[in-house]
Amino acid sequence: MENENELKALVREKYAAIAEQSKEENASSCCGAGGCSTEVYNIMTDDYTNLKGYNADADLGLGCGLPTAFAKIKEGDVVIDLGSGAGNDCFVARAATGPLGKVIGIDFTEQMIAKARLNAEKLNFQNVEFRLGDIEQMPVSANMADVVVSNCVLNLVPNKFNVLSEVYRVLKPGGHFSISDIVLEGQLPTQLKQAAEMYAGCVSGAIQKAVYMELIETTGFKNITIQKSKEIIIPDDILINYLSPAEIEAFRNSGMGIYSITVYADKPAEEKACCAPGSGCC
Repeated sequence: MENENELKALVREKYAAIAEQSKEENASSCCGAGGCSTEVYNIMTDDYTNLKGYNADADLGLGCGLPTAFAKIKEGDVVIDLGSGAGNDCFVARAATGPLGKVIGIDFTEQMIAKARLNAEKLNFQNVEFRLGDIEQMPVSANMADVVVSNCVLNLVPNKFNVLSEVYRVLKPGGHFSISDIVLEGQLPTQLKQAAEMYAGCVSGAIQKAVYMELIETTGFKNITIQKSKEIIIPDDILINYLSPAEIEAFRNSGMGIYSITVYADKPAEEKACCAPGSGCC
């Protein structure tokens, strides 16, 4: 993995393959909704089934949190979902924003966009739209969204600051985001950092928690809050593909932690411009 384009190509290839599988194949191969741990994609998932708007056909089991459950979406809001996959979070968001709102999903995998559009058509949703595009250069106008959500996507992107800058751009002044993602405390073993499967599975693309939070603040967001945090335990039958038994034991005893965190932050509301000096209105 020498450059950003190679990393993006890897992620696109992996998730295109997942999108093209049937739900049954996806479950049996463990590349998404299945329950076995021989693939890393599905070890971090949370249960969406009790959320209003949940649609089983759109749930590929690829997330690491429930950002739409924490996103404070109101009726009539415009919501953007980054890395929208088959549409799972978009449909949950649509249940909150209602028919008067609008939901836009953005994904750079053509197969995922096709799957999401088919799911939206089946549901006859007229206010849910899926756009093919890179979340580092969103196909969305500035100051458009009330809320941005994303589920386990930023760590798949090499340049996370670019994505956060785009989130800031597309949010209306006073808008906010709720994003679930993977962060680290301590250093991953070199073998895991270099493993392509672990990158596409959202682990080795993660950065240090302190750095992640600092990037959000540096971008200009305010009222930054961790809404939920949970530790991710990588099963031994995954680790054995990259580490020896002795190295696994050392990894377990190192104190290094992998966490899913859901972070909320506001884009500041526009300040009123000052009038001419001496006018008394500032």
